[in-house]
Amino acid sequence: MHRVRIALAQLNPTVGDLAGNVDLVAAAAARAAELGADLVVAPELVVSGYPPEDLVLRPSFVRACEAAVARLAGEVAVPVIVGSPWAGPDGVRNSAFVLEGGAVVARYDKMALPNYSVFDEQRTFRPGDGPLLVQAGGALVGVTICEDIWVADGPAHAAARGGASLVVNLSASPYHLGKGRQRDELIGAFAADEGCTVAYANLVGGQDELLFDGRSLVFDAAGDLLARGAFCAEDLVVCDLDLPSGRGAGAIAIAAELPVGAPAESVAAETKPLPGSELEELWGVLVLGLRDYVLKNGFPGVLLGVSGGIDSALVAALAADALGAERVHAVSMPTRFNVAETRSDARVVAENLGVDFRELPIEHLRLAFNDLLPEVEGLAGENLQARLRGVILMSLSNQHGWLVLTTGNKSEVATGYSTLYGDSVGGFAPIKDVPKTLVHALSRHLNEREGREVIPWSTVQRPPTAELREDQRDDQSLPPYEVLDPVLHAYIEERMGPREIAAAGLCDLELARRIAGLVDRAEYKRRQGAPGLKVHPIAFGRDRRMPITNRYREEP
Repeated sequence: MHRVRIALAQLNPTVGDLAGNVDLVAAAAARAAELGADLVVAPELVVSGYPPEDLVLRPSFVRACEAAVARLAGEVAVPVIVGSPWAGPDGVRNSAFVLEGGAVVARYDKMALPNYSVFDEQRTFRPGDGPLLVQAGGALVGVTICEDIWVADGPAHAAARGGASLVVNLSASPYHLGKGRQRDELIGAFAADEGCTVAYANLVGGQDELLFDGRSLVFDAAGDLLARGAFCAEDLVVCDLDLPSGRGAGAIAIAAELPVGAPAESVAAETKPLPGSELEELWGVLVLGLRDYVLKNGFPGVLLGVSGGIDSALVAALAADALGAERVHAVSMPTRFNVAETRSDARVVAENLGVDFRELPIEHLRLAFNDLLPEVEGLAGENLQARLRGVILMSLSNQHGWLVLTTGNKSEVATGYSTLYGDSVGGFAPIKDVPKTLVHALSRHLNEREGREVIPWSTVQRPPTAELREDQRDDQSLPPYEVLDPVLHAYIEERMGPREIAAAGLCDLELARRIAGLVDRAEYKRRQGAPGLKVHPIAFGRDRRMPITNRYREEP
């Protein structure tokens, strides 16, 4: 057996910040060297940041990435496998560079390029030609990248069957609810089936809509978990591996030999704890994604309208947790339709969070527009109030440089229950993929976690209302959310039609058709909405791409 001390560098890069990303890897490698690591594995495309999208179609960008890798090779004192783009003769590759002795000693090009859900890698990358093995001491190490290990009988299997006793996987695996369990099961089963150890280094952090939750993994050849990285935080996962000599018939040539130090005193591998509940997990990724979007884009703070309703209260709480109360600015903009209780709740939630709060009544503006446009009444008159609020928020944003957070939830985004250029204005939508029923659950979770009413109980239990007319309630325009949300899940994520939804007992056929129609007709609104965090397997935006001009209806 050959002992190899491996270190998985679970890092939070920023797309395009090549110097900063290289510094992250170099710092992790220096720390790993201090801990006696023989090999450091960093995530997929960590040098460029992930996903780089069409940046990799710019030759200057790829050249800059290659120069950054060369710089990194000269700075690390321990072998490192790091992800970065590479300009091949027939197109750009998604590559893993093996660095040792101040140079690139081997390179693997990702073979399995995903082209589904949020992935478009076949659009920007060319696939690699074959597996890569390097030798560490007497053990063979197969180098793979993300999707390579998800494909049945794919590149990772080829590396294992080609003799690798350790398969390393450089990954940038986007988060959604349940994804962590999926990864655990997949990698554990792969290790057990192939009889080889797997070390899986995942990204952490937020990149626009995408979230990366970390949770890097090491499984032994029996499929048992040896180590796990932190959830939603950078980490260095160090683990001693006792590996057999290379197996198999040697059909794959060894691309490089990496030095391994004399066995040192064993280190205790850590299995970092997971969130205690799905709600705690969801809170953690939403906070991470919001924080990274704001800070990586250089905004000094955020601004949102608070109405006394539960959506804006939850977004304010997430923002305060993500950024600190001093960077959060809340504005209440009541008219005569806003009752005293909701006006009070808007102020109370801001006080509970310690955020900046101001009340700017807009009734006089509403009346002025009524005088200017007397024919605007009914729904158009209601929407005018929302648009006045949008103008105020964007003016404050323009003045102070704050990012406006829009507070719409997935139920509203799905059905178009919002005012275009009104309550939908903003630069980022933290709960865009969180259905209304889950908004309530998260709000209760926050209060239970804090042991106090951060979000007032009156806000949590009040029937949802836009307060754009007297005695308005959401359920006058939409079904109750307890009915609506399961139907939306079936139509959007399960791709069920109205008849299937009705047959499943979720609602009657007439209501199923009505909800499907709302979703279909709201596509033009969604295209103009702010980007928001993806937390479900199918979210609006990257996952679900529907035409705006579309006469197809599944059923008459």
